[in-house]
Amino acid sequence: MRRITVVFLLTLGLAVPGMAQSFRPEFTGTHAVVAAGRSYTADAGAEVMGAGGNAVDAGVAAVFAAAVVEISHFGLGGEVPMIIYLAKTREVVVINGQGTAPQAATPAMFAGRTSIPANGPLAATVPAVVDAATLALARYGTRSLAEVLAPAIRLADGFPMYEFLSRYLASERRGSEPYADTMRTYYPEGRVTRAGETFRQPNLARTLRMLVDAEAAARAAGATRVEAIGRARDAFYTGDFARRLAAAVTRDGGVMTADDLAGYRSKVEPAYSVTYRGYTVHKAGPWNQSPVLLQTLNLLEGFDLKAMGHLSADSIHVMTEAMKLAYADRDRYYGDPDFVSVPMTGLLSKAYATQRQALIDMTRASLEQRPGSPGPFDGGVTAGATTGASDPHTTRVGVTGESGDTTAIEVVDRDGNLFSATPSSGWLLGGAYVAGDTGVPMSNRMQAFRLEPGSPNIVAGGKRPRTTLTPTIVTKDGAPVLAIGTPGGDSQDQQILQVLVNVIDFGMPLQAAVDSARFNTLSIQSSFGEHRIEPGVLEVERGVSEAVRQDLERRGHRLRLYPIASYSTGIVAAGVDPATGRLRGAADVRRERAVVAW
Repeated sequence: MRRITVVFLLTLGLAVPGMAQSFRPEFTGTHAVVAAGRSYTADAGAEVMGAGGNAVDAGVAAVFAAAVVEISHFGLGGEVPMIIYLAKTREVVVINGQGTAPQAATPAMFAGRTSIPANGPLAATVPAVVDAATLALARYGTRSLAEVLAPAIRLADGFPMYEFLSRYLASERRGSEPYADTMRTYYPEGRVTRAGETFRQPNLARTLRMLVDAEAAARAAGATRVEAIGRARDAFYTGDFARRLAAAVTRDGGVMTADDLAGYRSKVEPAYSVTYRGYTVHKAGPWNQSPVLLQTLNLLEGFDLKAMGHLSADSIHVMTEAMKLAYADRDRYYGDPDFVSVPMTGLLSKAYATQRQALIDMTRASLEQRPGSPGPFDGGVTAGATTGASDPHTTRVGVTGESGDTTAIEVVDRDGNLFSATPSSGWLLGGAYVAGDTGVPMSNRMQAFRLEPGSPNIVAGGKRPRTTLTPTIVTKDGAPVLAIGTPGGDSQDQQILQVLVNVIDFGMPLQAAVDSARFNTLSIQSSFGEHRIEPGVLEVERGVSEAVRQDLERRGHRLRLYPIASYSTGIVAAGVDPATGRLRGAADVRRERAVVAW
């Protein structure tokens, strides 16, 4: 098998205003494309695909590999929402791989606080990665768990440290020092592993091998492939391992129990979708922010972006204002549908979007939070927090700070199957918490909950927090077009939106669409920390022309400038070119994303 792995670092001397030209070539293939956060991750997916796997096999292999090598932003104790396009049936399915709050979690636990801790044993939702990945593999893959885990186990046995991760280990050491098991896991001999040195995670390797051994024992006893994968999954969530993990968490001050682990299950769900200029965009439900992108596309359909011009003041302004409206609805209505009624029919109604378009003033940036009233477009169904009532959230104006982050994995195979995943949590930012001798860094996702009474996203035992994780699938007339995703917290759907608009409205090649200059509004409530908001602040890369930036400032946007191609995002994409039928992929120079194509 011949394949090409490409990882480019940005060469600023190549930059042009707006990045109309690309820093990378267009990546094409006939067999498969895997785009991911690091070359190690992409190579793991390619290895499994080259051995005969499909896009789901490769995607799951890449998820497990990322949990080993991308621990600055994702670990095995986190979560992994996925969305999959099945070429044979032209069906799009969602894997709800978001962990739940421990059953003991209540607002009273955090009395006197304005938010839930972002790090440590109380920050963790139930680990979802192993359950979600094995569910996807068993139902939609073709390989054994041992086959897809093989690259991750080799990496856990040791991989050459890279500079990006080494810097995070250094910068986040102080936050990790309160947790002795974290220090033993990530700081061997009490020091940061330098780039080029071999970094080993023997406890994590042992945990992964435990899964393989459980699968092998089940097969030896006569279990089918699917049954054996299920037994491996159970080895993580029940029995001795689950008891040891839960005991470590409770010993260190958390409330997660072995019963929480045993009771957790990911879910297969239908996707939500809207059409946009002939394309259909598919997303997960309101247990994460995914529908924000769908609402924004509905709003933008009423404006001629192409006539406005790429990266013009008008196009940036209208996209920003549309995003503010959609995110205001997110904060007002979204929550775990198992606990609250979310008026999704109304929120995704074209008529509702038409009504909301009138709120966009092309001459002035809004500084307000303006959630709408989708109830009349939803057959009168009310949301968990009554439709039309005042927003229950406390608005805290102030610097939002750096959010937690994530990674993304996108795969297409020669049959046209698409896999999009946004694995996250268990990150180093602020200090990782590793549970005992398991090698598993626990989730940081409890902080996404709110504590205000009346919020659809208020914390409750067994509830999924409304996260920022937002994998995306695009089709056209039922045929596969794109799997796309990114790190970036609240900015994820903003960044994906801009790439889709670049491709659909402005006809840009995929890689050029990813490389193009970006912007991001902070005039939304952060999903992290104190849930702050910065009204009117618009982050803009200097690839946007000075004349356009001045025009935006005249309209009331408060610009915060970034160097060219430096915003903290990292789009990756894989799909099928509708014009040629060839496979194609793209990976951001931002954050050093990687592509494998052959």
